[in-house]
Amino acid sequence: MQKSAIIIGSGFAGMSAASFLAKAGWNVTVLEKHPIPGGRARKMEANGFVFDMGPSWYWMPDVFERYFQQFGKKVSDYYELKRLDPSYRVYFENDVMDIPASYDVLKELFEKIEAGSAAKLDHFIEEAAYKYEVGMNKLVHKPGQSLKEFIDVDFLKGVFRLDVFTSIKEHVQKHFKDSKLRQLMEFPVLFLGALPQKIPALYSLMNYADVKLGTWYPVGGMYKIVEGMFSLAKELGVNFLFEYDVEHIETFNNKATGVFSNGKFFEADVIISGADYHFTETKLLNNADRSYSDEYWDNRTMAPSCLLYYVGINKKLKQVPHHSLFFDTAFEKHGSEIYTNPQWPSDPLFYVSMTTATDPGGAPDGHENLFFLIPVAAGLKNDNEILREKYFKQIIKRFEQRIGEPITDHIVYKKSYAVSDFVTDYNAFKGNAYGLANTLMQTSVLKPACRSKKISNLYYTGQLTVPGPGVPPSLISGEVVATLIEKQFKTSTKNKAKV
Repeated sequence: MQKSAIIIGSGFAGMSAASFLAKAGWNVTVLEKHPIPGGRARKMEANGFVFDMGPSWYWMPDVFERYFQQFGKKVSDYYELKRLDPSYRVYFENDVMDIPASYDVLKELFEKIEAGSAAKLDHFIEEAAYKYEVGMNKLVHKPGQSLKEFIDVDFLKGVFRLDVFTSIKEHVQKHFKDSKLRQLMEFPVLFLGALPQKIPALYSLMNYADVKLGTWYPVGGMYKIVEGMFSLAKELGVNFLFEYDVEHIETFNNKATGVFSNGKFFEADVIISGADYHFTETKLLNNADRSYSDEYWDNRTMAPSCLLYYVGINKKLKQVPHHSLFFDTAFEKHGSEIYTNPQWPSDPLFYVSMTTATDPGGAPDGHENLFFLIPVAAGLKNDNEILREKYFKQIIKRFEQRIGEPITDHIVYKKSYAVSDFVTDYNAFKGNAYGLANTLMQTSVLKPACRSKKISNLYYTGQLTVPGPGVPPSLISGEVVATLIEKQFKTSTKNKAKV
């Protein structure tokens, strides 16, 4: 008899898990509360503008290629990729730096800023390449159920080369003296949701992803990845039900029997929640079925939330690249206001994406689409329109000053999105945008488990479990949990057969 699975949520992790289980012969149904797939990676269309609502960086192209290859497909079967050059622009207080796609040109840039740094960059990236290889092949595909998973001779031999007990901040400082170069090399770990002094130097593997593997763009937007994964899942026979909000996971004798959604009961052999882990535990399960206490969740170190603006303007901008980072204020102060003493930032760093620099189809002719992001602490209160407007005026003024062009009077569309929206739309714990911070004490087996400790056939996937936050890890998370389910169900079937 065909085994059945219900997956809650059609984000990257949910669709990944659905496709791998369908490939293995399962009958899979995905229940999604929104009218379209994608979860946090949904798209928004308004007044002729097209915006990716969430992720905007395409790093680690090998992960996406590997994903589709496992189904006999290629990335190019679903979308076209362009490598960005420059990869991105950084605005410092008194300088502007374009980061070239060419590694040799990047080395020349480093050498101009700090004598001897080109050779140090070689050494840094060589180490980062090793960490990337080990990390992607030995670490991220583990379900994090036991430390025994990491008893691997080659892995143990090289464990000290992984720098898990050194911070990325210390690691960068050993190689570079110039403050701009240090900030540039620390930047990629901001995606991991903690200060550089709290992130293990293992994650310099992100520098390898940045510098060597490059920054790419799927023509048509990041939502093209969603469309590709959705198309593949349907090809594999996955059934999607949209505008189905799951209300409860029914259990009996430490086993999930199914879920209630839209007044209907969906029975299944396995339940996978791709929804917010904390929400699933506290709202969809009975208290007795929870794996973690309120105290446990309150003590987690969360990655930031975001204050976002989707902006359309009726003019073309001169020489504004696809990605821009505004590091023209004190990073230490903003970082403290996110992690150490959580509060709305006084003078924030921010990021701007303008996809129309690469892909004019994201806006009407003669227009540009702009995506502004301010990292803010998770769990902040008083998220209101007055506060959002205050920050918008603050960063637009800096943006105009640095690019040397006015845009305020050219804005024809604007929508804000922040902490309270993450809670409303995604049931996000404390309104987080990126899940748990990838600190040493929240890595692998120290993350919330991808299998429930109380309910034998309830599993979790996504950014609050292994391997962690980000688009590539989400694809891997779905694969990891599907593989674990297959293994455990085969073991269970064999044991029953013996009896």
